[in-house]
Amino acid sequence: MNQITLSVLAFTGGIFLAMQGGLNAQLGVLLKNPLLASLIAFFNSTMFAFLIIVFSVRSIPSAQQLKEVPWYLWSAGGLFSVIGISLYYYTIPKLGVSTMISLGLCGQIMFSVIAGHFGWFNLPVEPATYKRLLGVTAMIIGIFLINKK
Repeated sequence: MNQITLSVLAFTGGIFLAMQGGLNAQLGVLLKNPLLASLIAFFNSTMFAFLIIVFSVRSIPSAQQLKEVPWYLWSAGGLFSVIGISLYYYTIPKLGVSTMISLGLCGQIMFSVIAGHFGWFNLPVEPATYKRLLGVTAMIIGIFLINKK
């Protein structure tokens, strides 16, 4: 896939994440429990992913491939996902969707610049250049402007 297509897909993913955050935060308010909203969202996500896999995957991982996966990769992402998403569902009704998403995005960008600089999680190293740091600074200023009443 070319860079433009990948960028459009990433942008669209961001729209979907904001949409699901707003909808599931509303579910959490109505249920009076953001963690229960997370459970329902993850259950439904599992069902949708299962159906997509059933109809689209042509081969499954071998037993050897499954054995090669480090133990922590089976659950760490899920744990961080449930905590992060539950925090979204809890804070969106209190802060508003644009404030929460902008602050959440700020946390993601800041962490990703640090993680990328050091190559954490076996991902490609992306040095924290002055240009990147200027971008993070500009984003923080933008978040301040978005959230200024």
